[in-house]
Amino acid sequence: MKQMNVVIKYSLPETGYVRLSQILGNPKANPPIPPLLPISKSTWWARVKAGIYPQPVKLGPKISAWKVSEVRALLDDPSA
Repeated sequence: MKQMNVVIKYSLPETGYVRLSQILGNPKANPPIPPLLPISKSTWWARVKAGIYPQPVKLGPKISAWKVSEVRALLDDPSA
């Protein structure tokens, strides 16, 4: 579990919003972004729709983002 905290510390900003690629990772980015959750995009969106994961904030017509505080809370206690 400590290793996951190290990834979270360096991958998430202190405040603000994060895009899905920052949460689920992007191996094609330069440098590659490691995933915080080992799930697919379709699983993420299904759990958002089911209310298990936080709802996105629309920053534009094609831009969804999540509050860092809500993502951190999810990573700290995935069962909540």
